[in-house]
Amino acid sequence: MTLDQYNDIKKGEKGAWVSIVAYLALTSLKLGVGYWYASEALVADGFNNLTDIAASLAVLIGLRISQKPPDQDHQYGHFRAETIAALIASFIMATVGLQVLITAASSLFKGTHSTPHILTAVVALFAAACMLGVYWYNNRLAKQINSMALRAAAKDNLSDALVSIGAAIGIFGAQLGLPWLDPVAALAVGFIICKTAWSIFYSSTHALTDGFDEQELTSLRSTIAKTNGVKSIKDIKARIHGSNVLVDVVVMVDADLSLVEGHRICDEIEKRMGRKHNIMNVHVHVEPLIGDKADSLPHGAS
Repeated sequence: MTLDQYNDIKKGEKGAWVSIVAYLALTSLKLGVGYWYASEALVADGFNNLTDIAASLAVLIGLRISQKPPDQDHQYGHFRAETIAALIASFIMATVGLQVLITAASSLFKGTHSTPHILTAVVALFAAACMLGVYWYNNRLAKQINSMALRAAAKDNLSDALVSIGAAIGIFGAQLGLPWLDPVAALAVGFIICKTAWSIFYSSTHALTDGFDEQELTSLRSTIAKTNGVKSIKDIKARIHGSNVLVDVVVMVDADLSLVEGHRICDEIEKRMGRKHNIMNVHVHVEPLIGDKADSLPHGAS
């Protein structure tokens, strides 16, 4: 792994800290105003942000661990720690989402609703604007450094913005004589939290079990196939390793090429993958193309 990759992970910590600070402030504001002015939707939103603090801390810890250099037990480094952090964040979110659903459903069926103060709607909209800003920052940074953990945090930020908008709608509805709309909005909040948790859980487990997007793999294959000297691709595999992509490919080349020429093709493939896909970890094995048969080179370049 290159020094730049470690530096990118270090940059990711900024995004986690931005989320933590924002959630701390908004949690205090929402819970305080929500309880004082009797808004179930805003209180549910506040508890959502409370768990987001724990999730963001998990992301931060994962990013910190990912920066540890390879050791005897982890020859490939500790990059998957951030994927595990994203997985932990999904469990935390799911737990709170279910709790919000249970509480909101109980309130809805009891039929005891109070009309929240209009200030709670203003707070919800203010929070939505703040979280949209945090989402924009983290999503941009996640794309820049290709961080799964930070991408999960950004998804959480966006869902929080939508949750706050939903809470505001419920509160405005209650102001218009529909008090049941507030707990209904809280239910919507719970569903959004659970949906986001599932999305993060799925992507994390997919990466941890070496799953890889088929369309992306096709794109990688196309890039390699266009490399000068590559006759065909016998096999290609890719997997996610934290914020990195590891690629293993077997290419067929002219059987009359020298070892030096074969090695040059390997180098060119690695350069093309770095330039076009920002992938710096490519293992290339070359085999000679002899008619329709492929015999492994005794001293294959890689």
